[in-house]
Order: sequence, then structure tokens, then C-alpha cells
Amino acid sequence: MQADLGIRARITAPVGARGSPAFLVAGLSTRRAVRSGILWGYIFGIAIASSEITYGRIYKTAAQRDALAATYGASKAMSALFGPAPRLQSVGGFTVFKISMTLMVLGAVWGLLTSTRLLRGEEGSGRWDLLLCGRTTQRRATAQVIVGLGTGLAALWAVTAVITVLSGRQASVGIGVGPSLYFSVATVATAAMFLAVGAVTSQLAATRRRAASWAAVFLGVSYGVRLVADAGVGLHGLIWASPLGWVEELRPIISPQPLALLPIAAFVAVLCALAVYLAGRRDAGASMVADRDHAEAHVALLYGPSGLVVRVQRAPIIGWWVAIGLSAFLYGLIAKSTGTTISGSVQEVLSKLGTTGTGADAALGVSFLVEAVLIGFFAAGQVTAARSEESDGTLDNFLARPVSRSGWLGGRMAVAVMALTLGGVGAGVSGWLGAASQHTGLPFTSLLLAGVNLVPPAIFILGIGVLTLGILPRATAVVVYGALVWSLLVVIVGGFGTVSHWALDTSVFHHMASAPSVPPDWVANGVMLGIGAAAALVGGLVFRRRDLRGA
Repeated sequence: MQADLGIRARITAPVGARGSPAFLVAGLSTRRAVRSGILWGYIFGIAIASSEITYGRIYKTAAQRDALAATYGASKAMSALFGPAPRLQSVGGFTVFKISMTLMVLGAVWGLLTSTRLLRGEEGSGRWDLLLCGRTTQRRATAQVIVGLGTGLAALWAVTAVITVLSGRQASVGIGVGPSLYFSVATVATAAMFLAVGAVTSQLAATRRRAASWAAVFLGVSYGVRLVADAGVGLHGLIWASPLGWVEELRPIISPQPLALLPIAAFVAVLCALAVYLAGRRDAGASMVADRDHAEAHVALLYGPSGLVVRVQRAPIIGWWVAIGLSAFLYGLIAKSTGTTISGSVQEVLSKLGTTGTGADAALGVSFLVEAVLIGFFAAGQVTAARSEESDGTLDNFLARPVSRSGWLGGRMAVAVMALTLGGVGAGVSGWLGAASQHTGLPFTSLLLAGVNLVPPAIFILGIGVLTLGILPRATAVVVYGALVWSLLVVIVGGFGTVSHWALDTSVFHHMASAPSVPPDWVANGVMLGIGAAAALVGGLVFRRRDLRGA
């Protein structure tokens, strides 16, 4: 009831205070997208500036830089994970190699989450209903949101560009304004493409969670194709089959190729036009892919909240399992060839990431860090899905029946823990299948335990999310995804540079052993599980007592 009153209050507010009714959706979407874009632009800019400034402090002599370039240039493992590594003797070349792929993936995640939230999320919550009864049509509303998303993208680029330009003008960096601006364009290019991908999946899927999951699966496939293309197995032509590969081909600072912007721009334009077209081909609140609301009744699993969660969440969960298993299989497939190139400076960097030795197990030790990030996003998605059910009023339907808050939240989290555990086990089994196909000789037990080792950080993230859901529900998404991004950036920067151990300790991934190159640290895993469980318990107790809150 409170959420409905809030929605009506916003919609029926004086027009003079909100602008023209015909452009109300554009104004609301712009404000939300710009706030998010500014925050993430700051994160992107700081990451770039940190890499540029620390390079000169770590590699001070020409001999050190030549040795770095010689080692990384021949490393298939590092190329597969971070992209090619030419011209590492320069600050710009090192920065592009070190941080670009990470920011590309994070930008894509920001894009798909933002677009699905402002399109399918807003429409699915019913906030568009009264607007669509007036002067705004379904297509116009979608086009206005896309305009707002474009403005948010511009804010993301502007903040990133300002920090990158200022950092580049430092005497120790020496990167010009033009190259810095072009680097900023390349950094946010994936965000632009996945804003468009999310806009299309928002028309295809019936719920925001499903739209985001479909876009995430597309991101996982794109990353996997690019990884194989850069793995040095004779399939580099696949780089043009992946949107992430197009961004890689921009080659900022090193040897700019602006023509690679053409497929990126065409991809964005076509998908945005397709999203607007599809919006006009369906009813408000409906989707192009039927949600099977009128399918023949099946009562399997509908014995309580947990069973219903399994029924509702099975498609997103299976999608995440496929993405995690496929990527782990690809990592196993290239582990043998990439492991042979680990030596010298590469080995030193990998040791900072917790990996020891050389060979296929060392390559998988680093690759499974990416798997841990994927499973972490899986966990964050489960918490934000629970928050969405509260904010859009779906939870009211459960609590009006003999279902307790504790039963609903506990059942949801139990399903999430089970899904995360099976995801980790699936990653270990898939990685072993890929490695075994190349006769690496890695034992099944070692890879299985490496997969289980991925679960505790995800449980920690899940617990922190439940705690936030209980105490500050509107900040749930910001906290869980912010914790993930921070943890990843700290580990990446720490691997290539110097980071205080206090900062490293704030990263959940820093406390995860890089199995299978080293045995899992079950003590650290137990601590993470304990903290996650305690945080979830406190969050659940607070959730029982507080009022339900809308968006």
C-alpha cells in the first residue's frame, strides 16, 4: 500500500515541478542513469589513474620494462585473461593491458543491470501504467529511457575521461589529452553495447531478473569467445565474433584503430532501434517471449516459499550455471597451452594473486579467480532478486497468507546457497573436463575441491547482502555490487602493483586460495562462511521487525 501511494504521488506531482508529461520518463531515467554513471565513472577513472601512476614506481629502469615486455608478450595465459600485451615498455601499453579487460567486463555489467532496471524493472513494477494511459506510448517511453541511458553513459565517459586526462598529464605518465580521451571511449564502449543488449532483453523477457540473466549469459559467451581467440590456439579470427573483441581491437594508446568503432556503433544503433520496435509490438507489461502465465497448471514444488523460489528462479539459475560451467570448461581447455608460458615476471605477478608454480594448475588457479567473480555476481543477483520482490509488492502476496517473513527469507537464501554450491561444483567438474580433454594430468579431486573453494566468497557476499536487505534495503544492490567491484579491483591492482595489506584484506577474493595451484585454505573459507552466516542471521532478525519498503 505504501509503495502504491508513493508511485501515485510521483506520477500525479505537479507538471511544472517535473517538466512536460510527454518527456517525464526521459527525465526520471536520466536522473537515475546519470547518478549511477557518475559513481562508476569515478571508479573507472581511479582504476586507470592508479595503474598509470604506479607503473613508474614499480618498473623504474628500461631493463625492467624490457624484461616485463618480453615475458608478457609471449604469455598465452595472460593474453587469454587480459588481452594481448604489446608495448609494455610504456605506461600506456601497460595500463591498457592491466586494466582494460577488467573495466570492459565491469562496464558491461553496469550497462545490462542499468538498462534492465530502468526498462523492464520500471515497467514490471507498474510505474508506467498511468503514463501509458496519457500522452506517452510504449515506443515513446522506451525511446525516452534509451535517451536517459545514453545520458548516463555520457556521464560515465565524462567522469572517466576527466580523471584519465588529469592522470595522463602527470610528468611520470606523459599521455596526451587525445589518447586519454580515446582510451576513455574504449573503456566505456562495452557499457554502451550492453545498455543496448539489456534494452532488447527487457522487451523479450517478462521480468527484470530474466532480462538481466539473458544479457549476462550473452556477456559470458562474448567473453569466452574472446578468451579462445586470444589464447594462441590458432583461432584469433574469432575476435570479430565477440563484442568484447571489437573493443579490444580499438587498441587505445598502443596503436589506435578507430575503424573498430564502426561495428560497435552499428551494434548499439541496431539494438536500440530493435528495442523501440519490439516495445510497440507488445502490450504494456507483456513480453515478446511468453511468460507462460496461462500454461496448464503444474503444482510440483509449490509446497511452500522455497519450492516457489525454485519454480520462479529456475531459468536464471540454470542460465548462470551454463555460463559458469562453459567458462570453466574453456579455461580447462586452454590451461595446458597457457601454462607453458608462465615464467619470470608473469610468475611473480601470479604469485601476488596467490598462485604458485607453473603449468596448467597455475593457469587454472588464476582463471578460477574469474569463476569466483562470476559466482559472486550470481550470489548478488539472488539478494537483489529478493529485494525486488519486496519493492514491487510481490512479497505482500506471500505475507498475506500463512507464510512468515523468516520462512520466506530463509527459504530464499537456502535455495541460493544450494544453487551457489552446485555452481561451484559444476565449475570444478567442467574445468576438469576441459583440462582432461587436453591430457593435462590434473586429478579430478583437485579440480572438484577448487570448485568448492569458489563457494565461501559467494556465501560471504550473500550474507552481506542479506544484512543490507534487513538494515538498509534500498541500498542492497549498491552494497553487494559495490563490494564485488571493490574486491575485484583491489586484487587486480594488487597483482600488478603495490597495495597496502590493509586494502588487500578488504577484498573477499584476496582471502580465497588460488586452487588448484595451491590447496584450498579451509580455515579462511570457514571464516568467510561464518561471517556470511552471522551477517545473514542479523539481517534476517532485523527484516522480521522492520516495515516493508517499496522502491
